[in-house]
Amino acid sequence: MSSQSPSGEPLKTPPSSPTRPKHVKHPSVQHAPTTPSRLREAQNMSPEDRHVPVLQHNSGSSTDALVPSILDPGASDNTTFEFFGPVHGNESQAQGFIAEPSQMEEDERTRLLENYHDPRICGLKHCNHGTFSPRAPSIRSATTSSIMNGFGGRYPDSIGSDGGPRDNAHAIFGDTIMDTLAGSKSKSTSKWLASRNGIKNPGWTYLAYYFPFLKWITQYRLSWFRGDLIAALTMASFYIPMSLSYAANLGHIPPVNGLYANVFNPIIYALLGTCPQMVVGPEAAGSLLVGQVVRSCIEKGASGDDDSVLNAQIAGVVTSIAGAVILGAGLTRLGFLDSVLSRPFLRGFISAIGFVILVDQTIPELGLRGHNVSHGSSVDKLRYIFGKIHKAHKLTTAVSFGSFAIIMVCRTLKKRLQPRYPAVAYFPDRFLVVVISAVLAWKYEWDKQGLELLGDVKSGAGGSGIPFHWPLKTQHLTHIDTALGTSVLIALLGFFESSVAAKSLGEGTSGLQGMTLSANRELIALGTANVVGGCFMALPAFGGYGRSKVNASTGGTTPMSSILLSLISLLCVAFMLPYFYWLPKGVLSAMISVVAYSLIEECPHDIKFFVKIKGWSELALMVVIFLATIFYSLSLGIALGISLSLLAVVKHAAKPRIQILGRVPGQPNRFENAELSPEHIEHIEGCLIVKIPEPLTFANTGDLRTRLRRLEQYGTNKAHPSLPRVRHEDNNRNIIFDVHGVTSIDGSGTQVLAEIVKAYVDRGARVIFCRLPHRRSQVYQRFEDSGIVEMCGGYRHFVASVDEALKLSEVEDLSVYFEERAR
Repeated sequence: MSSQSPSGEPLKTPPSSPTRPKHVKHPSVQHAPTTPSRLREAQNMSPEDRHVPVLQHNSGSSTDALVPSILDPGASDNTTFEFFGPVHGNESQAQGFIAEPSQMEEDERTRLLENYHDPRICGLKHCNHGTFSPRAPSIRSATTSSIMNGFGGRYPDSIGSDGGPRDNAHAIFGDTIMDTLAGSKSKSTSKWLASRNGIKNPGWTYLAYYFPFLKWITQYRLSWFRGDLIAALTMASFYIPMSLSYAANLGHIPPVNGLYANVFNPIIYALLGTCPQMVVGPEAAGSLLVGQVVRSCIEKGASGDDDSVLNAQIAGVVTSIAGAVILGAGLTRLGFLDSVLSRPFLRGFISAIGFVILVDQTIPELGLRGHNVSHGSSVDKLRYIFGKIHKAHKLTTAVSFGSFAIIMVCRTLKKRLQPRYPAVAYFPDRFLVVVISAVLAWKYEWDKQGLELLGDVKSGAGGSGIPFHWPLKTQHLTHIDTALGTSVLIALLGFFESSVAAKSLGEGTSGLQGMTLSANRELIALGTANVVGGCFMALPAFGGYGRSKVNASTGGTTPMSSILLSLISLLCVAFMLPYFYWLPKGVLSAMISVVAYSLIEECPHDIKFFVKIKGWSELALMVVIFLATIFYSLSLGIALGISLSLLAVVKHAAKPRIQILGRVPGQPNRFENAELSPEHIEHIEGCLIVKIPEPLTFANTGDLRTRLRRLEQYGTNKAHPSLPRVRHEDNNRNIIFDVHGVTSIDGSGTQVLAEIVKAYVDRGARVIFCRLPHRRSQVYQRFEDSGIVEMCGGYRHFVASVDEALKLSEVEDLSVYFEERAR
């Protein structure tokens, strides 16, 4: 069949697809004449935009042809368009474009506005302010005048029919490499959008995205420097003594190696990190885990308590492996790793670490040696403390617990006063405690009275400068084997704490533009910092919420504060090490005990919350991990916690969350889970309505057949399978699947679903799918290729809603009934 254009030229109708019958023209739809200009516009369209319209029912169902429904004759009055198949040359009016108002119609509507276009109303004769104006004003403004297309979208030729990239090179190497380094002629969506919207140098945007330093340094203002410098000095006064404490008391390595983490890691993160106000440095948990590895190597005879150089090299191996793990995770885009560890596991483990640190530090705070229990559990150390407390050194105890009390009092006062007097955050209470205790120890010669001092702090192996040591030497293979598992946990815990801090701080202040948080780029920044730090035998360093909060509250607004902190730490390593000689070790232990207390103090809040919501499984997990850690070792707590968390993840992923639906009485188009309130749900006779609210993969389809069988037999998944059938088999003659949540399906899921559908069809049940994605989707193509569409009875068994599926089942039941009566 052919028709003519307004110019008299014949227009040919494209042949209909063999799999999709020709669609009829509905009288309620008006089509605009196809002018030559519109035909030229169609020929210039991209491949994805050239589609012929297919009329649909107003509910959105994808049917073979638009025909009036038997049950609702007026249902086809309103129609929408869905596009299938390319436009071939000229189009007929019946298969033209969506109708636009003609000039005559616009003139008619314009006349309606004549009273509105009055000088007394707006003063403009041809204004665009009318409620019935034929065209809305443009959304472009002066700030977006350079944008050629204000709608964005993907490049039409970038994605194949299966949802994957059409270009294999882009699929393997990614858009960044192919667009910048390889110079591929095949466009990506980013390159296409850049060229379409006048972005002349997309390569620079890629570079600035992966090296955020290039983005923020060009925006830096001199007025920000004062705040960044004050924040850096404040953090240095707090965390330089803390770094010495972590290295000496937790990591069992020379104190200066704790300072190395403040030299390298903050400046590298400032170049690569995406959170402007976050500052990285050593933390108590990571330092304690490094100390566990060092102790394990000492127990195996691979090192000794007094072999400080080898112990520092072991710490460098641990730091480098942790950095390599987290860097590899960033390069492979595993930014979701912080979600692997559950909140109860983290809370239980972190609280256990706080308890272990408190017990460990009590021994040097009392002036006890405790070498015979240094490798035992926390319970063993508690027995030792209570058995030897009468031998505690009085001066050491007084200095240690006095320092602890002063810091805790100042900490409490700051919390109470800071809302009214923000300047109290600048008060360097810990720095003053360190300085005053060192001065008193020097003036009154407390070392001669038995008070243990930090002593000589030398850089490297007694020389000057910061020594470089490659951690992956063959002589360290035994240490690598010991450190591997602990390094992975350090990486996970460090990234989790960093991501929490980054999300809390946001994307910066003071007008920094374009600094967007990215979990994958955070992994790369933290991994690179720790790999470099490991080469200089530094402790692992990650972003800490407390440190970053101090930075933000004392004036730090940009990564420049991290760079200044690194420079101050470098000056301390170069010139200030001799002045740390008189620092009492008990004071360092007291500072660590304050940190350990802060790790524990949030635990009661979490326990109260889980009790309130009756989360007994979460509480049980916390208690098990806590007890395993303090009664046995950190290694057992780590292994047990990760194993239980992974089991919970696997169980959650492998459990199909299918539901049996029932109709809400009085609301024919509303269906809800029948198991939640069965007394308020109307069950449909002869129909089993099953909702699948999630994508189907190999993980969650293994048990799908079993759960469907329970729904068929009992109408619920809560019944024990030992019961005999209680649901009549006749109520399963129509199986309706609501698959609105099945946004994707893999090969294994398709195979299992095809077997389930075949089993239903073989036993005479009718299968209807509703709310399936459109026919161009990967899900529908999998259904079509696997034969599910054909097994169900064709396209007519794929409808837009559960209500339509019920109507279709009624019509087909009536047809079968009359056919049997007619025989």
